[in-house]
Amino acid sequence: MKIAVSSSDELTRVDLFLSQRLIKFSRTNIQKMISNQSIKVNGEWIKKNASLNYGDIIEIDLTNKKDLEETLLEKWKYPLDVLYKDKDFAIVNKPRGIIVHPAKGNYNKTLVNIVLDTFEQDFESSVDPLRPGIVHRLDKDTTGVMIIPFSEYSHWKIAEQFQNRTIQKEYIAITWGLWNKNEGVIDNFLNRNKKNPIKFEVSDTGKNAVSGFKLIKSGRYLSAVRFFPKTGRTHQIRAHCKEFGYPIFGDDLYNGGVQKSKEYSKDIQLQLNNYYSMIEGFCLHAHSIEFNHPSTNERVQFKIDPDKNFQTIYPVSYTHLTLPTKA
Repeated sequence: MKIAVSSSDELTRVDLFLSQRLIKFSRTNIQKMISNQSIKVNGEWIKKNASLNYGDIIEIDLTNKKDLEETLLEKWKYPLDVLYKDKDFAIVNKPRGIIVHPAKGNYNKTLVNIVLDTFEQDFESSVDPLRPGIVHRLDKDTTGVMIIPFSEYSHWKIAEQFQNRTIQKEYIAITWGLWNKNEGVIDNFLNRNKKNPIKFEVSDTGKNAVSGFKLIKSGRYLSAVRFFPKTGRTHQIRAHCKEFGYPIFGDDLYNGGVQKSKEYSKDIQLQLNNYYSMIEGFCLHAHSIEFNHPSTNERVQFKIDPDKNFQTIYPVSYTHLTLPTKA
């Protein structure tokens, strides 16, 4: 089995990386396989604490039938909204409430399992069998456009554009509060919260995170905002909104949950709580994505509007929004 390392996994320890991919194997199992020389990186034996680089090829010896069976993923039949498809890739509208790839505790009900069922006949045999078609990620409750490459070549060509930051992305969020700026750029560093490692926060150290924003419409309680992330850090927009004082509506992890409605009068609380129960998550939507086609190199753009519940909470025209011109 071969796995290519993407830009988002660069500098990750190889044993940690593989324990997240081969999720039915413990980290101890992975370390034992490395010690037994069952794992190579770029054709060389490695140490368990070795760090990975973008583009590295990991080779795993799974001659043991039981080990091989442990890596196989199940298909999940789920009504996926396919916006576009050709021989190189598909564009799908990721549903709310579904994580992108298998993880401990959820091995069979993910976007990967849906993709395996929906595009079973479209994948080339060379694609990563553990994350077929996954070249970028959206959070569990984030909806919207995702690219699903069908071949190793398409995956590499699209991943390269993410690495070089030539892909233009636009998100739409409903946030709490009245924004005091109509547009701007948030440029800082994000690092894991020491007390809660699944959460990210602005820090003096960490990875640089840059998001452009432009207000669509602002009200007394909620606002609709467009975001244009230049980097692709985990929870980037969510952490930026929280840092600015306008957390995303429904985002419990970043202080945007229903408890925030207690700051308002009881009649407003009731309305906001109804919205919260309607959305069943937080209000962040990947509205559009623009990139070079992996075969033709033509610039292509795909767009999908937020779902009805999202638009009910903040009824403005999302259809005619366009990406800003390049600087």
